[in-house]
Amino acid sequence: MNDPSSGNYTFRMHLEGYPQMKAADCSTIDFRPVRFVLNPDGTIRLLTWYDQAKNWTFSQYISVLLDECDPYGLCGTYGSCDLTRPQSGRSACECLGGFVPKFPEKWKLSDWSGGCVRADQLTCESEDRFEKTPNLKLPDTHNAWFNRSMNLADCETECRKNCSCTAYSNVDIRQGGTGCMLWLGDLIDMRNYLDNGLPLYVRSSSQLGVNGSSRKKGGVKIIAVVTPAVVGVLVLLGLYLIYVFRNRKLRSKGLMTFKPDNDSGNKEEGEDLELPLIEFELIAKATNKFSLNNKLGEGGFGPVYKGTLDDGQEIAVKRLSKTSKQGLDEFTNEVKCIAKLQHRNLVRLLGCCIEDGEMLLIYEYMPNKSLDVFIFDKELSVSLDWPQRYSIINDIAKGLLYLHQHSRLRIIHRDLKAGNILLDHEMSPRISDFGLARSRSFAGNESAVNTVRVVGTYGYMAPEYAIEGLFSVKSYSYSFGVLVLEIVSGKKIRQFYNSKDNLNLLGHAWKLFNDGEFLDLTDEAMLESCKSSEVLRAIHIGLLCVQPYPQDRPNMTMLDSENELPLPKQPGFFTRAECNRVQSLHLTTLDQI
Repeated sequence: MNDPSSGNYTFRMHLEGYPQMKAADCSTIDFRPVRFVLNPDGTIRLLTWYDQAKNWTFSQYISVLLDECDPYGLCGTYGSCDLTRPQSGRSACECLGGFVPKFPEKWKLSDWSGGCVRADQLTCESEDRFEKTPNLKLPDTHNAWFNRSMNLADCETECRKNCSCTAYSNVDIRQGGTGCMLWLGDLIDMRNYLDNGLPLYVRSSSQLGVNGSSRKKGGVKIIAVVTPAVVGVLVLLGLYLIYVFRNRKLRSKGLMTFKPDNDSGNKEEGEDLELPLIEFELIAKATNKFSLNNKLGEGGFGPVYKGTLDDGQEIAVKRLSKTSKQGLDEFTNEVKCIAKLQHRNLVRLLGCCIEDGEMLLIYEYMPNKSLDVFIFDKELSVSLDWPQRYSIINDIAKGLLYLHQHSRLRIIHRDLKAGNILLDHEMSPRISDFGLARSRSFAGNESAVNTVRVVGTYGYMAPEYAIEGLFSVKSYSYSFGVLVLEIVSGKKIRQFYNSKDNLNLLGHAWKLFNDGEFLDLTDEAMLESCKSSEVLRAIHIGLLCVQPYPQDRPNMTMLDSENELPLPKQPGFFTRAECNRVQSLHLTTLDQI
């Protein structure tokens, strides 16, 4: 029998992350309701929680969109729709506590699609607060992780350990609330209720007070601290002036160098780890006073500018932003990691500047920007044929092999992604952005180390690192595997989703590989130039690298050989449902966190 109601609209359960119902027009999500039950008579009824009666009450569901707040993502990220108060002079959308509109002028015109951004950047440290917002429709759970056995206190502890965790709440609000739900990304599609909503605990900056206002110290404490501080400043002022005068004389003679502290345990390596200091005035001149026309982009460290020195050499300048999550530690770490690294597939650091509160890193200029600019753009992707992409994959592997085995410092890059692969004038890749990297000498049989601060980009992080904070050389094998599949497919790991099979990019690639349809994964822009045997090997290696367990992933030496490869197992899915498997995975590792 033919379907009498075929059309573009679908209403179904989405299993990625935590299961939820969504109504969509083709691939565009229109509506995400609270909770529904499909009755035997075929009607869909809305469940409403009544606190006094302590039960759920059914009401006939008549219209898909009940009111102005129901369209999916109406208020953008970190925005919540609120119709609970009189609307005179108010917009329907409001930002969560500690957030402000991303585009204030558009917000005033009731265009809320841009959402909200943080008023103050997070430091991802133990001082971060969690702002409770009551009576909410909880955000879309496509990027959520849950555990039914944890309580709310455990949930906060788990979220605080992971820099990617933006909010948490109970899975079940009955009996005082049980279970734990973590959101590992942007929060979207929320609304306020007068009552019967759910509480959400949103990560906030330690610099904000209860309602997003700056916290102030007590006046008595300030007085107690100021007096000895002033005395100390006066004592040190003379020494400081002598130090500044001496440094200026050295700098004028070109003798100043930057020597970061060495914590690798190898004194010999740290003694000659120095880098030329370049005057701020020279850098400002080279970048036309950091003109917007010279701005190349912006990352976690801060903005990046193109500059030209007096001798005609082109440079790229990373300037630490005042609101950056990164600071002196990351600055020093980047200098320490790459000042003495010499490899054609690593970006070259030319010098740095630490002057009057400014911190800048000066690199060789890469004219073709970053890899993501090409592979994720429909027009530019045609300029990268398969031979070029295959060469880029191999060169990145060579750079990682150098970092892992052949460099003086054993470096683990904790934020390997397409945006951190720069391309020179010959389209050869250069691995960049070592601010979050770790230099480590693994002692004896030590294969991994633990870190209390999980940093990086969600989607590229290995399971054991994102959840347990354990990182090793096998952790960036996982990131490399994700990157390989992105290069082959031209699809972003955090944006691709196969709704038919409820698979993300990793799951989709694994299914096509097993079905013998691996060519269907390749970017259409390079189909005519691709060599099937090379494409198959690249996908094969990519799938081996994204295995859920580190011991199943290949070493970088395997990537550089032509030996026969083992068959890959099912990848480690992070945004795909498989709720029972994901839940059991987390349960077995929680005690190790």
